[in-house]
Amino acid sequence: MTKEKLSEHIRSIVFLTEEQLKLALSHFKPANFQRNEFLVNEGEVSKHIHFVVKGCLRIFFIREDGQEATRHLAFEQQFATGLASFITETPSREYIQAMEETELLRITRKDFYYLLNIIPAWEKFYRNYLEIAYINNLQIYQREVTKDAELRYKELLDHNPEIVRRLSNKVVASYLNMSPETLSRIKSRR
Repeated sequence: MTKEKLSEHIRSIVFLTEEQLKLALSHFKPANFQRNEFLVNEGEVSKHIHFVVKGCLRIFFIREDGQEATRHLAFEQQFATGLASFITETPSREYIQAMEETELLRITRKDFYYLLNIIPAWEKFYRNYLEIAYINNLQIYQREVTKDAELRYKELLDHNPEIVRRLSNKVVASYLNMSPETLSRIKSRR
């Protein structure tokens, strides 16, 4: 039952034969994390791609001024990893943290690349993942450069209100690149 959503997600991106899908799914292993538990700390290698079955993962880094900057939030039926560390097998500059009690299906880098070698359509799946990651990062950059704090918050409410509903003001503020105080002021005016 747990792998049903993952199966649907994979099939929404690529066509795999039943045999290929069964093989791919066999490499995803369940893992559970408590609220605020870290999956990866800065300096560790990100060794897995995580599919969120239930809960939320946050990928963030610490800025020079000591403040947290949230780069990505992954909720149910989304993937997350410290992609640069995963690809290069070098220490991560980011943290991956469970924001709620979180149930995952995850695949190791070794198994992921094994699937790339034996299932031709897995390349398309990976390309889709990389394209989504690139677009997300570009949108974050453009949001930071072109929009003021109030507009960033308004757009978050319009496009992804779940973030505001499920996460603390501190995390939402770090995702929007503003102080918690600024976020509180903006929320009080709405």
